[in-house]
Amino acid sequence: MLCFTRQDPRVLEELGDLSPLRLANPSPQPGRERLRHLVIGSPEGVRATINLLHVLTYAEQATWSQLITIPPSGILITPEQGEVFSLLRRDRPVD
Repeated sequence: MLCFTRQDPRVLEELGDLSPLRLANPSPQPGRERLRHLVIGSPEGVRATINLLHVLTYAEQATWSQLITIPPSGILITPEQGEVFSLLRRDRPVD
C-alpha cells in the first residue's frame, strides 16, 4: 500500500514528483487474512483507541506504528488490487 502526503486528483499521473510512504505489508501466514487498521483523529484520541484495543486484548500497543502527522494537504491512500475500504466513525468522551 502506498500513502501519499498530497491531496490532488491528478496524483496518480504525477508519481514522478511525489514521495510516497510505503507501508510495510508482508504476506500473511497461510490460512490467514491481513487486515490493516487506520485510526485517524487527535493524538489523544488515537492513543486512547490504541490503549482501549490493548485492554480488550485485540492488539498490543507495540504493534502500532508511531503517530504520523497528516500534513495540511491531506493524504491519499492507494489500495492493493481487489481491496476494499471501510471507515468506522465513533464518538468518544473527551476528558
